[in-house]
Amino acid sequence: MPAESDDNLHLEIGHVLFIDIVGYSKLLIEEQKERLHQLTAIVLATAQVRTSTDEQLVRLPTGDGMALVFHHSAEEPARCALEIAAALQKHPDLPVRMGIHSGPVSEVRDVSGRSNIAGAGINMAQRVMDCGDAGHILLSQHVADDLVQYRQWAPRLHDLGDCEVKHGVRLHLVNLYAEPLGNAALPQKFQQAKPKPARRINLGWIAALALAAILAAGAAYYYFSAYRSASKGAAIPEKSIAVLPFENLSRDPENAYFAEGIQEEILTRVAKVADLKVISRTSTQRFKSAPGDLRQIAQQLGVAHILEGSVQKSADQVRVNVQLIEAATDAHLWAEIYDRKLTDVFGVETEIAKKIADSLQAKLTGSEQKAMAARPTENTEAHELYLKGRYFWGKRTGDGFRKALDYFHQALNQDPNYALAYAGIADCYVLLIAWTPASPVEYLPKARAAANKALEIDNSLGEAHASLGEVMIGELNPRDARREFERAIELNPNYATAHHWLGIDALAPLGEHDHAIAELKRAVELDPFSAIINANLGLSYTLARRYSEAIAQLRKTVELDPAFPYAHSMLGEALVLSGQLDQAIGEYERTYNISHEHFPLLRAAHAYALKGDRKKALQLFNQAKELGKPIVWAFGCALVHIGLGDKEEAINWLEQSYRQKESTNISLIRVHPFLDPLRGDPRFEKLADKIIGPQQNKQP
Repeated sequence: MPAESDDNLHLEIGHVLFIDIVGYSKLLIEEQKERLHQLTAIVLATAQVRTSTDEQLVRLPTGDGMALVFHHSAEEPARCALEIAAALQKHPDLPVRMGIHSGPVSEVRDVSGRSNIAGAGINMAQRVMDCGDAGHILLSQHVADDLVQYRQWAPRLHDLGDCEVKHGVRLHLVNLYAEPLGNAALPQKFQQAKPKPARRINLGWIAALALAAILAAGAAYYYFSAYRSASKGAAIPEKSIAVLPFENLSRDPENAYFAEGIQEEILTRVAKVADLKVISRTSTQRFKSAPGDLRQIAQQLGVAHILEGSVQKSADQVRVNVQLIEAATDAHLWAEIYDRKLTDVFGVETEIAKKIADSLQAKLTGSEQKAMAARPTENTEAHELYLKGRYFWGKRTGDGFRKALDYFHQALNQDPNYALAYAGIADCYVLLIAWTPASPVEYLPKARAAANKALEIDNSLGEAHASLGEVMIGELNPRDARREFERAIELNPNYATAHHWLGIDALAPLGEHDHAIAELKRAVELDPFSAIINANLGLSYTLARRYSEAIAQLRKTVELDPAFPYAHSMLGEALVLSGQLDQAIGEYERTYNISHEHFPLLRAAHAYALKGDRKKALQLFNQAKELGKPIVWAFGCALVHIGLGDKEEAINWLEQSYRQKESTNISLIRVHPFLDPLRGDPRFEKLADKIIGPQQNKQP
């Protein structure tokens, strides 16, 4: 009995047969094509399929098999499964398993009017099938209860008990076999489980189950509608998506870089669309292993949709298998397999990105369509080298950055006009300065040259504009940097790093705190599990003198990543400014225990000086200077002298900080509350004018 909702959703009970080729992912691409062709021919030749009309049957390709949706009774998929099993006896090299379930299915029409079939009935049939091995035809209890009312089926139904399937759901399953059809053996998933007593299928419940089936469709419709309403209430936009890490199905594990590269390229193309919310790759990477509950993942990421996929690379061939899932229902909105030459990988990425935008009914401008279809290089080898570079760059280690640099340079040897490779080089130099003891004097000019070259080749690269902006921050030029960050966001609205850098590195030093906080909140929305972005949102509250909010945000960040020393340090700063000196010292001690660097010792010395413990402050100060040789953190030394009340020496160290290009710290000279005791001093004001310019936003 169908339930109507709106023009885009039509629900009814479907009887679904899900079919899968066992061991498909381990086959070569040519072998996969051959097996899939064999299976398709067998299915189409069955009487149950051959005599069905389009109105009676829907056939959905699933990548390594297919799903058949029947509309009359559960007998249809059961008869079809036995026909397929009989035909497979002539094909011992084609191991197949099948699962059957009756449940809600929906016809969803996209913006172009094309229809897709999705729903809990299809997803549950797949879960049922997943519990079996080659040869098995497994039924959900619901289907078995429908079949047992027909005398001919009862002898063929063999109760198995419960099986735990994806997302922790437990299903009671029944094995359908009649020698020689089917597989009488206990499935492997049941062999390790504690046996459960078999239960008879109760004929007295058939009427109740029929009623339940009718109610299920209504319940599903209600659930879909409620989710949409709840999503709006929870501020989860319908046009939002996270692209989870793609599984590497290639026989060579070193091709992991290629799978990650495909994921990142698809994400990057979709992120160009301003009408969509797209989660950053750094937040989705924590779900690299087999994902758990997709609803929970989507809630954590703040999205309504998930894209899952796998990549198989073999010689000059590539297979990309993707599926778009509505997270609230775990419904597969569509699934596609792309078998292409390696040279056409950009075309695959563009097709997937466009289909995502189409499915989510995103409005595309002409420039966005052009950006999504861009081919950054025609050289396949250069592109592979670039993907390897991004793979190591994403590791966020000094060694990773250096390996990435080498790969980016190799890519340029193949294609000297590869703008993305130049942008990658700029990103490496910028982050080497931030993450390692690398010299800004040496690396900033190299980063600028690379970013400029990238923009000279392609001025529409948002990432390159952001990289150039961060170079300008290193050069203590926040106003020009601001324009570059804003241009980066205009070109790539979902680029979390650009929002992050705009907020903390450009707007905050200029005293535009409300705007800075708004940009950092947007960055957190796009990259919710980024520890650095969350920590700098906390710092932005501190700079705005909203200390209670800063402490709350930074405690969340510490919970997110307890081993991230910067978060503990920023929490310590907020605690100092709120008068909680002992708690702040505790955070600085935790920072030191994690990092063993001299920075937290200087922060702790500052806190002890404010407490009036001059002896302890000087002890830590001297210890930090010894540990930090040859280049000591000058800004931290200035803080210690502020705490000790020695303003002249504090300004001496701030001048040294400026000479050392400690841009992350000294750029905050106009706004950091720690420097309040120096405000009004002529030497201090002269230095501040040199760094930021004449004061425009008075601080209290």
